[in-house]
Amino acid sequence: MSRFAAVIAGVFRRYATWLVAISWKRFILLSVLLLIIAGVLSEIPPFTWPIMETAPKVSRLHTPSGDVDITIDEQGVQIKRKRQEDPGAAASLGQEIRREIIDEIKAERESSHLVRLGDFLPQLAFLFIVVSTAIKIAYAGRATAEARATEAQKTAEAESLRRQVVEARMAAMQAQVEPHFLFNTLASIDHLIEVDPPRASRMQKNLIALLRASMPAMRESAATLGRELQVVHPYLEILKVRMEDRLQAEISVAEGLYSADFPPMMLQSLVENAIKHGLEPKPEGGALRVDAEVAHGKLVVSVADTGVGFGRAATAGTGTGLSSIRERLKLIYGPQAELRIAGNSPAGTRVTVVVPYKTA
Repeated sequence: MSRFAAVIAGVFRRYATWLVAISWKRFILLSVLLLIIAGVLSEIPPFTWPIMETAPKVSRLHTPSGDVDITIDEQGVQIKRKRQEDPGAAASLGQEIRREIIDEIKAERESSHLVRLGDFLPQLAFLFIVVSTAIKIAYAGRATAEARATEAQKTAEAESLRRQVVEARMAAMQAQVEPHFLFNTLASIDHLIEVDPPRASRMQKNLIALLRASMPAMRESAATLGRELQVVHPYLEILKVRMEDRLQAEISVAEGLYSADFPPMMLQSLVENAIKHGLEPKPEGGALRVDAEVAHGKLVVSVADTGVGFGRAATAGTGTGLSSIRERLKLIYGPQAELRIAGNSPAGTRVTVVVPYKTA
């Protein structure tokens, strides 16, 4: 029984899938054709059969003379005479009985129910079309939902893959920057140990603080603005020692925003871009400012410098880094985040990251 039910369910699913696959125009055409075929078949005589009454029927006939009772039932024809007749009336009585039996048989045939199967074909065809329409509508919605779910899953997988690629690219860029920065800092410390031990000690302490803050952040997929500032602050202190008076840095972020979510290593990348492509190429150096605020439910973090400006910085290669940051923001937050690049007054560039404001 279960196997038969499974076969029926399989046939039903295949039929429903076929209904969804065909167009409504083709479905309507097939429905009209089915109604026409049902109408033609309903007029064909072979599609009839007699349905006799199943209950036993007993008929009693009375001759005009009233002296003979004729009973017709499932046992046959029974004749009973009420009184004796003369021999001359036997022949006329036989003919009279014969006529009565023939009339009764005709009446039985007329009273039997003849049902034409063809009479029901148009109704059955119409019912089949109505049921098929309901199945097509129901399964079309289901098929659409399944297709959307599959497409959404594919899109999510593609976005996840793209995010992994971007994260790997950012990690590769970070891996390229960190050794270069680390080697230069160690070389500066080695030089300052001989000429200025206090500065060397200060740089060494900031390097330790930088490594202590940046190492966990590089392994995490989420971070806070406070954690990012723990990386940026010693980084700027180290560069102040190296660039001396050519760099003036200021961080203006309220402590209440330290718990706000912010992508890891992104703020440091913005600061590195500002110094490497904005301030270092400028002989007299300049100032760098990091600030943050909450506006319209968004966290707005800006890195502004008074360097050579974005036009010249873009030719130096910072455009690639900012493009990677923009792509990373899109993958993490979608349309809810943006990267703004504008000129700074009186000179330089202001890069602003806008992300949804959430606290950890």
